[in-house]
Parts: sequence; structure tokens; C-alpha cells
Amino acid sequence: MRRFWGRLGLPGLVDVHTHFMPERVLHKVWNYFDTHGPLIGGLEWPITYRKEEAERTALLREFGVRAFTAMLYPHKPGMARWLNGWAADFARRTPDCLHTATLYPEPDVETYVREAIEAGARVFKSHVQVGAYDPADELLHRAWGVFAEAGIPVVIHCGSGPAPGKHTGPEPIARVLARHPRLRLVIAHMGMPEYEEFLGLAERYEQVRLDTTMTFTDFTEEFMPFPRRALPRLAGLGDRILLGSDFPNIPYPYVHQLHALETLGLGQEWLRAVCHDNAARLFGLASEEPQTDSGR
Repeated sequence: MRRFWGRLGLPGLVDVHTHFMPERVLHKVWNYFDTHGPLIGGLEWPITYRKEEAERTALLREFGVRAFTAMLYPHKPGMARWLNGWAADFARRTPDCLHTATLYPEPDVETYVREAIEAGARVFKSHVQVGAYDPADELLHRAWGVFAEAGIPVVIHCGSGPAPGKHTGPEPIARVLARHPRLRLVIAHMGMPEYEEFLGLAERYEQVRLDTTMTFTDFTEEFMPFPRRALPRLAGLGDRILLGSDFPNIPYPYVHQLHALETLGLGQEWLRAVCHDNAARLFGLASEEPQTDSGR
């Protein structure tokens, strides 16, 4: 693992899409995967890193991940504020976590979004598929405006993979961006399977980014392959692609995501930007001298 980023001359990795949440919530998520729920397309999806919270954070550090997120999300009203309280506590006791918060379309969303930002939240998570809401819902309009004004990124699962939802796909996001063109949306999973449509939104809106979560891996290429004709566009957006993994909820070793990116053949400069520099710039992370630990 460390040999990968060491030979790129990086001080480590920055992963913008890792999941930490209250243990009982995470265990429910794992149970959903175990029972092949419809939101994961009924796929066989073993959890590779089914470990306690302390072991999971230790593993990320061992992998050389110098900053990561706590992607958590509500599936019903009245849940987001509670999750944000947990996430604030997790960030306080986990200095290398980028303080993460979430939201849901409900009357008090602007209030608790502002409260979370005042408490130090640096990134938000929106899950259109699980939450089953329209991101262009009028209840969210003022919250999107708060994010745009504050320059706070929002990692948003809005593509129709691994299974479509009522409000997934590029069209609802296009409506949001038409009203909030400075919004720093990070499209999770590269927008799978609507990869090219979401690349188009990133080409149109300079603050839109995409994360690599699970894309290009053998697992995902089996059922939602990235079109190779779009690789030049991916290269052209090299300053706005961010490393994401979905750790711990992945059905393969963490390093496989890194190797999948390397096999795209887009060059070391692109890899350095994606695996570290783009996110470090986005979140204002202090630069460090590259580590030379050959490690794993």
C-alpha cells in the first residue's frame, strides 16, 4: 500500500469517501449488504473491513491515509441532526477525520446545516438514493445556498448505481446547479452508471468534482463499466477528480482501488493529483514532506 503512494512522491493519501457512523447504524448497513438489499442491486457484497471503529481508523492510518471522511446519511426526517451530533464528537476524537455532516429535506435543514458548519463541519454527505429525495426539493434550496456561499463541499450519491432511485440521475443535479452554479458538489462513484453525463456537468460547472469510489475496480466493471471512450475527458478533469474508496464497505482489499486507478494509464501526475493533491487543496491540508516508508 505505502509503496504505491511512496513511489508517487506523496506524503500519503486523502480519501474523501469513507464511512464512519454510530455503530448500531453501521451494523444495520452491513446487514443490508448481507441480505443483498435492492439498493445494492441484489449483488453479493461481502464487507472486507468488518471491524470495530478503532481498528478501522488504525487500518486507514496504516494504509497511509492522512485524511478521511465520516460519510453518514439519514433515510428519514428527524435523523440528520442526531447524526451530525455524533459526527462532531467523532471528529473531535479523530483528528485526521475531516469533520463530516449530513442533511435531509425537512423544515429545519438550513438551521442545522448552519449549526454544523459553525461547529466545524468541513464536508457534507447527501445520499439521494437511500434518502429517496429530490436534490432540487425546495426545502433544500437555502441549504445549497449556504454551502455555495461558504465553499463547503458536498459529496453526493446521485447516480443511478448500483440501483436506480426515484430521484437519481443527472437531471435533478443539473437543476440544482442551474440555481447554485458555485456549489462544490463532489459526485460520488463518478456518477455511475451515468458517467458521461456527470462528466459533462463537471465540464460545465468549474466547482463540480467527482470521486473515484469503487469505479474502475474489477467488481464494478462487471456490471457498470466506465466507457473507455471517456478516458480523455477524465484526464482533462484531472484537477477535479478525488480519491474515494467506500471503506470499510468494499468487497475487495483497499489497495485494489489504487491499482485500478493506476491501470487507467493516465500518468503519475494525474495519480498524484487524484490520490492526494486535489483533496489537499480543496480542504486546505498542510503540506508534508513525502514519506519514504516502503511499507505494504
